[in-house]
Amino acid sequence: MGRARPVSRRQFLKRAAATIAAPYVLSSRVWGLPSPSDRVTLGIIGVGNMGSGHLNTLVNNRDFQVLAICDVDRTKRQKARQTVEEAYAAERDDRTYRGCATYNEYEKLLTREDIDAVLIAVPDHWHAIIAIAACRAGKDVYCEKPLSLTIREADEMVAAARRYQRVFQTGSQQRSSGNFRLACELVRSGRIGKLLTVNVGIGGPSGEKYLPEQPVPDGLDWNRWLGPAPWQPYNSQRCSGDYSGGWRLIRDYSGGMMTDWGAHHFDIAQWGMGMDGSGPVEVIPPNLADAKTLTFRYANGVLMYHGGANGVLFTGTDGKIEVNRGHFQTWPESIGREPLGPNDVHLYESPGHHQDWLDCIRSRRRPICDVAIGASSVTVCHLGNIAWWLGRTIRWDPDQRQIIGDPTAARWLDRPKRAPWRLHA
Repeated sequence: MGRARPVSRRQFLKRAAATIAAPYVLSSRVWGLPSPSDRVTLGIIGVGNMGSGHLNTLVNNRDFQVLAICDVDRTKRQKARQTVEEAYAAERDDRTYRGCATYNEYEKLLTREDIDAVLIAVPDHWHAIIAIAACRAGKDVYCEKPLSLTIREADEMVAAARRYQRVFQTGSQQRSSGNFRLACELVRSGRIGKLLTVNVGIGGPSGEKYLPEQPVPDGLDWNRWLGPAPWQPYNSQRCSGDYSGGWRLIRDYSGGMMTDWGAHHFDIAQWGMGMDGSGPVEVIPPNLADAKTLTFRYANGVLMYHGGANGVLFTGTDGKIEVNRGHFQTWPESIGREPLGPNDVHLYESPGHHQDWLDCIRSRRRPICDVAIGASSVTVCHLGNIAWWLGRTIRWDPDQRQIIGDPTAARWLDRPKRAPWRLHA
């Protein structure tokens, strides 16, 4: 496929529209959505580790009805269908309930006019193609994090969501957690004084992996699992969801823990800095003379460091705030004890990541982690990887969304895709 066209920040923000709470102009399809008392009909694409977790939650949420499952592994999709039909049979006291279709090809699921929205939980290299196709098919989207495999893919996902007026939630669910929101509100309200540094505790980038060929298991469509990624022979480790050695650590499919956990913690760092829609201006890889760790420099002088935190650590002239799942600490302690006042910063308060998506599907407003937010956060992750892989400092223009003065590095803004798969925005 040809390279996706560059998107300037002006275009990016115009598509994103200035605020995550801004209403959409309603398309004709909206009038056909179920009334607020009815369920939003749902297709789930990818029912591996994360997808099965989403399925188990959503099948018990009476505001949704799962009508279809898609996965390239026959065993997984059959198990998921059983989960759905058993849950709805019990709910209806009808042991003969059969209301969940299964598909090997996501394209077939997207043709169904009775499906309002899709949840996408496939490996990262598939996110953009499927999400853009879903937007084009008129479906609202929940896409697992990290949003994309490349920066240009993220830009195209924003463009598609805006073009087709879709509600698009990125799965960086820490934004829907009260302790992360409070930490960001305190930082942005000046409780730690002038913000100086941010430390983000995540792992490193992905890399190349060479694995011996194994027989393809019966029922697995290996060609479709690879999809737009370069051809490789099947190996069980290559498509494993295991965090210690599966696809998340292989560059063809993911950016490693830099993007996997970075899409959570860099996302909160950007929220706390008030940098949604923007990003750093310089990224310095580890082990250079002027940086012992991966370092991001922002135009306002704030430095963000890879490592050195239990989650995310904000340090200012007057104190510190550290936040993670199940962890919230401030120095001094008084910073976290004094309630926020009416003149302090109050950020979007989510009722829960799935519920927020549902509410926005019905209201046609933008969710807490709208696609444009997911795009700006994953851009930080990708820039960190590019600098790390190349071993040199990268200068980034967040207005034009371009790498400055380094054509070789700029090639990493996107990647070629294996035929016949390509973006169809």
